[in-house]
Amino acid sequence: MSRFDDLGVLEEIFGRRGTGPLAGVVVADLSRVLAGPYATMLLADMGATVIKVESTTGDDARAWVPPRRDGESTFFLSVNRNKQSISLDFSDPAQLKVVERIIARADVLVENFKPGGLRRYGLDYESVSAWRPDLVYASITGFGTAGGADLPGYDLLAQALSGMMSLTGSESGEPYRAGVALFDVITGLHAVSGILGAFHERQGSGTGQHVELNLLTSALSGLVNQSAAYVAGGSVPTRMGNEHPSLYPYEPFPTQDKNMVIAVGNNGQFTRLCQCLGAPELAVDERFATVGARNANRVELRQLLIDGLSTRNAADWFERLKAAQVPCAPILGVDEGVHFAEGLGLEPVVMAGSGERKIPTVRHPVDFSRTPVDYTHAPPRLDGDRDRVMAWLERVEPEVRKAS
Repeated sequence: MSRFDDLGVLEEIFGRRGTGPLAGVVVADLSRVLAGPYATMLLADMGATVIKVESTTGDDARAWVPPRRDGESTFFLSVNRNKQSISLDFSDPAQLKVVERIIARADVLVENFKPGGLRRYGLDYESVSAWRPDLVYASITGFGTAGGADLPGYDLLAQALSGMMSLTGSESGEPYRAGVALFDVITGLHAVSGILGAFHERQGSGTGQHVELNLLTSALSGLVNQSAAYVAGGSVPTRMGNEHPSLYPYEPFPTQDKNMVIAVGNNGQFTRLCQCLGAPELAVDERFATVGARNANRVELRQLLIDGLSTRNAADWFERLKAAQVPCAPILGVDEGVHFAEGLGLEPVVMAGSGERKIPTVRHPVDFSRTPVDYTHAPPRLDGDRDRVMAWLERVEPEVRKAS
């Protein structure tokens, strides 16, 4: 819990319910666009009070349209619920002082400025830790603070430079990016993990630390078996379309009406697949009986599977293979994916906010049995919480202030 606030004060001023596992923790959010805001939203969902400090023009993502909802960027809305927004001009000494007062009340600071960008305001880690040694200070960059400091921190660049795009697309076609800013999201998840680790350690030591992340390191970690193929095995992975380098069948296949994915990970699953297709002999055929054999003879096996799958539509095969415990799935659109999750009882859509401002958002990915997350606040309008933030700052002055 914050050194200066209790749940009663935070609930009174900001209207948080105080039920989540991070209730009472205060986060100064100096980040924008995706990786940082995604991380701080997850912390906010878990009960942290997140003060989103924006420039006078606002988070860049507010202008990233289309699509829109009631004129607002759905990109921005996707990663900023449960936060309080205040707009401040760091170049104005009086407004900079407000930023410092927010930091003085925080347990955690998250920023994704260009390396060195906060130094001129005295808000870099070295400067802030001198007067807030107990602060957990998280910095997210694109490519680190050494040789990559001047590279813009865009996810697409990380996808290109990490090798991700060399793995995505058809074998004979051009490289493709992932359909979402994958490494921004992975870096945001890594940031939450690092922040919680440092925060836990602080509970014992009383001292904060600098938690540093960058998109490229997160990307290489996120490539898991593909990066390990080179690092540990000396093998450089290449594009294989939808195929898997180590498993087969593990890709989309055409059916009578549309494609569906079959993902066989072991011999037992392959045997059951063959039985469903009415071709049990394939499971004992020496060309296909083992993982290695199926990989070596995948071209021949693929045609045999296509022939078998051509007799029914994807929905029929999904039900039959699912019943036989063969991993499979029809390929859905995002709209269909949301509805499919609803059909499973996963409740993927939650309303953030109350009253006139309630916005549908995608639920927090973690369920807690005793300390549930909540969705009290809709994504904030720019500077929409200035009065509440200033009232909170005036309530109790912190014991530690930046030296003049």
